Amino acid sequence: MENKYNLPADIPENAKKELIKLLNGNRNFVNGKPTAQNMTLETLQKYAFHQEPYAVVLSCSDSRVVPEIIFDCGIGELFVVRVAGITAGPNVIESIEYAVKKLQVPLLILLGHDDCGVMKYAKEHYPEIDGNFTSILNCVYPVLDKEEDITCHNYFAQQHTIWVEDVLMERSKIIRDAVEAGKLYIAKCHFDHSTGLVNLI
Repeated sequence: MENKYNLPADIPENAKKELIKLLNGNRNFVNGKPTAQNMTLETLQKYAFHQEPYAVVLSCSDSRVVPEIIFDCGIGELFVVRVAGITAGPNVIESIEYAVKKLQVPLLILLGHDDCGVMKYAKEHYPEIDGNFTSILNCVYPVLDKEEDITCHNYFAQQHTIWVEDVLMERSKIIRDAVEAGKLYIAKCHFDHSTGLVNLI
């Protein structure tokens, strides 16, 4: 299989296939030529009593970041978990675990993005927690604890995406076991608003 995206050599073939499909779909989005067909009632009825997504995407709730659109996908293709700042709280982790264990998806996309409001808020208030957005800040501050002099919000978002992978591997036996068994690959990605491109970190 062609590896035009310079993917690491250790990606399991099934995950590699799905990742390339998504990156190709992203290029369709960027070029203004989406090809997704699975967007009708007929498709929904096909999956009325089961689902077969080929990837789980942990994405920010930001209104500008819509995985099905930026990856040129339709109904039933992606299992999407959206939460502000892709913060990995217990419910988020369990949602991903469901996709991994019950739906057996081979690919997990961690999708951070430019101009993330969570990263801006965290930078403005670090290291204080004043009662607002407590859970979110507790998930984001560890990145600043390690590298407090971060000045670029977009760089901060990418470092947080890397941190989220570490959190998932540490806190979830289901995810860790699947990765170690070669049944799941975690792709750390960043969505660039100026170009529309999803880039691997």
